[in-house]
Amino acid sequence: MEKYKLRELIIEHKERFLLKGGLIRREVQDDIARYLEHKEIILITGVRRGGKSSLMKLICDDIISGFNVPSSNILYLNFEDERFVDFSVKDFEPLYEIFIEVENPKGRKYFFLDEVQNIRGWEKWVNRLYEFEDIKIFVTGSNAALLSSEISTALTGRNRQVVNWPFSFREFLALRGYVPEEKSFYIRERRVEVRRLFREYFELGGFPEVLKINDTTLLEQYFKDIIYRDVIARYSIRNIKEIKELTLFLASNIGTIQSYKNLKELIGVKSLNTVKNYLEALSDVFLFFCIDFFAYSIKRQIYNPSKVYCVDAGLSSSISFKFSKNLGHLYENLVYIELKRRNKEVYYWKSKKGREIDFVIKRGPKIEEAIQVSISLVDKMVKEREIRALMEAKEELNPPNLVILTEDEEGQETIGDVEINIFPLWKWLILGGKK
Repeated sequence: MEKYKLRELIIEHKERFLLKGGLIRREVQDDIARYLEHKEIILITGVRRGGKSSLMKLICDDIISGFNVPSSNILYLNFEDERFVDFSVKDFEPLYEIFIEVENPKGRKYFFLDEVQNIRGWEKWVNRLYEFEDIKIFVTGSNAALLSSEISTALTGRNRQVVNWPFSFREFLALRGYVPEEKSFYIRERRVEVRRLFREYFELGGFPEVLKINDTTLLEQYFKDIIYRDVIARYSIRNIKEIKELTLFLASNIGTIQSYKNLKELIGVKSLNTVKNYLEALSDVFLFFCIDFFAYSIKRQIYNPSKVYCVDAGLSSSISFKFSKNLGHLYENLVYIELKRRNKEVYYWKSKKGREIDFVIKRGPKIEEAIQVSISLVDKMVKEREIRALMEAKEELNPPNLVILTEDEEGQETIGDVEINIFPLWKWLILGGKK
């Protein structure tokens, strides 16, 4: 690649990056802040259009203000710019030399490399910088498997991995200028306001640009970009019809149990391995996730089908071909993604009598929490069903915490010495289930 083009890109990308403002602080920044002084490479993965580039700018702001770093020590490049089409691994060294020539940095340098996975061999260059230069490196990518495979060969022991999810409800409230305080939930006007904002968040989802312009039609384009650019192109999938039918079916059946055999017959493929490969690809690009049945027997766990959730309830609704929403399953989807944000190890479970628990949370060798999601407990039969399932979970798994999340009900049910906490979903999303 010609050096004058590299010079233009270095200057232009950095100017745009540093001018980027009006961003909402992300919760994951607190985790990343612990590693800023260390040398490890920070690898940020997550779904396309989920805000990874903005997160890097927020991290850059933290570095400049927290460590008094001059802008001359910052390099930012977005390798999705089509002008990098001729860029190859041999251009990294000239790029570094031009940066030094243009900026003349002093002290530790900070490199922000957006979607660098587009350049084959990038990890070897990054590894060399880590070994021989005083540079803190941040890398983003929209593909978990691709980054993982490269990490395993070149960056083992030299990196910290962070997943950037779409906006949480708390981050959405910050975007809307609402500061939640627990005591204010008991004030009628404030409670009504936060419930209204929850309905808005539920409809729009958590993709930053969608929230800023209140336009869910963007989600259809996001879906197409993820499918065509991140799945079909990257995994060289030939039968586009199959993968599209699978994704549309999954989006329309969020929170349901699906076996490989059922999905194989549904989309008409010949092999179960094809279905498995499709699901792995959809998970690698952070579009759909399968959660396993929990069992102490690995064999039993493997032979049970999985439940499927989408990275964003708003995205799922926008591409679904169902005419009516299954609110219960969409609420489940919100809970699942929030649990992933909290870095929980999540499963679903069924009792010996066949009663299902939506989520069980494993910590170490033990189950620490069982969660049921229900729109309402007004119907006595529904309430009895949810409580009975949790009581069976208590008997068989003995989790210390039993929770039911509803649209707006709150309280406790005590059965013998067993306590079940009931939270409104919006409150649980804000407070993390703490009273």
